[in-house]
Amino acid sequence: MALKSKHNVEPMFSMSSMTDIIFLLLVFFMLTSSFITPSGLPVNLPTSKSSTVELQKVSVTITKELDYYVNDKKVSRALLEGELKSKLTEKEGVVVLHIDSSVPTEHLVYVADIATALEAKVSIATKPK
Repeated sequence: MALKSKHNVEPMFSMSSMTDIIFLLLVFFMLTSSFITPSGLPVNLPTSKSSTVELQKVSVTITKELDYYVNDKKVSRALLEGELKSKLTEKEGVVVLHIDSSVPTEHLVYVADIATALEAKVSIATKPK
């Protein structure tokens, strides 16, 4: 006596739901990546292997002509500390340095010392390799 089941179970797996999820994730990441806007003036940044994204509060740019900019506003070296102090109203701000790769290190250290004295975190902007 042969017993047969009325319900046939198919061993096939439908991938249509998985492709829908992947497509939605792809669309989500494409849309959110366009919301990131770079800040700072166009300078030739040095390269690095690691990339970090922090909450940016104040952007300091030093061009190869040794011009200082705070959030795209040109500032003299003598007035840089006062401008940073006025921009960093919170206790632990973040200063992102956009420095041309041809600028001597002493200018980087000068800005970093001012930011450290104002109790701000210092981050150096680089472009990925």
